[in-house]
Amino acid sequence: MKKDKKHTSILRFYPFTKGLRHNFVLALISIVIAVFANYMTPQVIRVTVDSVINDSPFNLPAFLTGWIESLGGRAFLRENIVLCALASLIFAVLSGVSTYLSRMNMAKGCEGTVTKIRDTLFSHIQRLPYAWHNLNQTGDIIQRCTQDVDLIRNFISDQMMELVRVTFLIVVSLGLMFAMNAQLALIAFIFIPIVVGYSLIFFFIVGDRFRVADEAEGTLTAIVQENLTGVRVVRAFGRERFEKDKFNKQNELFTDMWVRLGRVLGLNWGLGDLLSGLQVITIMAAGIFFVVNDSITEGEYLAFIAYNSMLVWPTRSLGRLLSELSKTGISSKRLFEILDAEPERDTENPVTPPMDRDIEFKNVNFSYGASGEVLHDINFKIKAGTTLGILGSTGSGKSTLTYLLDRLYELPEGCGEITVGGVDIRRIALDHLRRNIGIVLQEPFLFSKSFKDSISDGSDRHDLESVRRYARLAVIDDTIDSFAEGYDTQIGERGVTISGGQKQRVAIARMLMQNTPIKIFDDSLSAVDMETDAKIRESINQNVHGTTIIIAHRITTIMNADQIIVMDKGRIVQRGTHETLKDEDGIYKRIYDTQRSAT
Repeated sequence: MKKDKKHTSILRFYPFTKGLRHNFVLALISIVIAVFANYMTPQVIRVTVDSVINDSPFNLPAFLTGWIESLGGRAFLRENIVLCALASLIFAVLSGVSTYLSRMNMAKGCEGTVTKIRDTLFSHIQRLPYAWHNLNQTGDIIQRCTQDVDLIRNFISDQMMELVRVTFLIVVSLGLMFAMNAQLALIAFIFIPIVVGYSLIFFFIVGDRFRVADEAEGTLTAIVQENLTGVRVVRAFGRERFEKDKFNKQNELFTDMWVRLGRVLGLNWGLGDLLSGLQVITIMAAGIFFVVNDSITEGEYLAFIAYNSMLVWPTRSLGRLLSELSKTGISSKRLFEILDAEPERDTENPVTPPMDRDIEFKNVNFSYGASGEVLHDINFKIKAGTTLGILGSTGSGKSTLTYLLDRLYELPEGCGEITVGGVDIRRIALDHLRRNIGIVLQEPFLFSKSFKDSISDGSDRHDLESVRRYARLAVIDDTIDSFAEGYDTQIGERGVTISGGQKQRVAIARMLMQNTPIKIFDDSLSAVDMETDAKIRESINQNVHGTTIIIAHRITTIMNADQIIVMDKGRIVQRGTHETLKDEDGIYKRIYDTQRSAT
């Protein structure tokens, strides 16, 4: 995975909030109103105890004091004490409505933002190079796009606004407490830096342990995904016990990491609860002392206790939020490792030339990183409309030629040139290049669709008549008709419900229906019998036009090609037609003699 060289921060998700920021602003305003309403209730209690029930002067803003006096003052409120209860009820209703509006707007802003994040992630992954996908496990990518995105979602929907709310609560609580009694407020304040200090320590500890646990979960997901994908191989080779042991080992490692993380979080929360309890007891005892010494009134004491209770919870939550923020930071980093990976890009001013032209490889050299050179000094030309056959042992570089032609791997500068009609393919727009090159792989991938939709996938035509035409060319029409639902039969995930040869023929029909000027068959007839192989080749030769590249291990599959090259250890060691190569000493003749004697 490419390391992120930029500063990784949750703030980097800010651009994803575009068009939704008004929801977050409304949520913030609603939170402020809700906090204000919550903090007014203790003030109502204070005034009721001190200035209505008792005889202390009204300690209120001048306009409120004047309004009370105009109603009849303390005597009026004593006779209508229900008005004090009504004031508390009004603030409670205001708090409830504001909380609802806050949650509603936060939900809209959060879900919209996370939708954009998911869409951007998926779109970006689609544009990442084939080489990137080969270097990264599918299970780990899935885990990042699901659980890590969910952690970001939880942060935005709960933790982000909670952090704002908690900070605002602490500031307001301390402001009101200091306004009533600075000495008692100072005692309450002393606990805050202690809680925040130890929370910061756990912030870094939790972050490191969560990163390790998250990576372990990605590995576990990859094992499950790989097992389910290769379920037929697991069954065929009786690897159930091996796969189970491998999963159990990783699962135990994953569990152990989360248990260790749980110990740290438990210690964090336990210390926080202990300090919170000490703060409550300390303030209660100190408050009683101040009441006895007439430093504060009974009403102020009750209000102080209420505000301290409100202060304890957000202070305690601040510690937990910091630990959650640590996990969110790790998840954001893992997501931006994907988003910062360099996607495939066209060169400046890409061209879209006709693709029904000659293809030429000129002095091509290529290697997969540190694995050594795979292709060395490759030179050949395919005349437009002709067929090239490629023969060679496993690992000789046959498929790499097609990967380079389709730009699944980029040919580095200084490593030769591949041209179509004299135009370097590095200058051709990627979409244009790939729309004009059809490939059928040895192990084709079929999506979970019907036969009709699978064959028409990628084509502008979807009518059954066209689908049948290309199915007949691939000699799969009769087989499809033998199914109870015919072309509407669902073939299952990855084509699991049909045989390997049937999958290859469906993939051939799919590629032929795209009607590309360049067609590549990468050992795509290996799973069909020789009779069907011959029928498919005859059908294609008579009905399909364009430049064709056929990679095969069977001589019979490529013997009618206009030109044949033989690969060995990344080099072209022989070239010619079947008639010339079968009598020439070398690899081709040995394979031909071996296969002829076996028939």
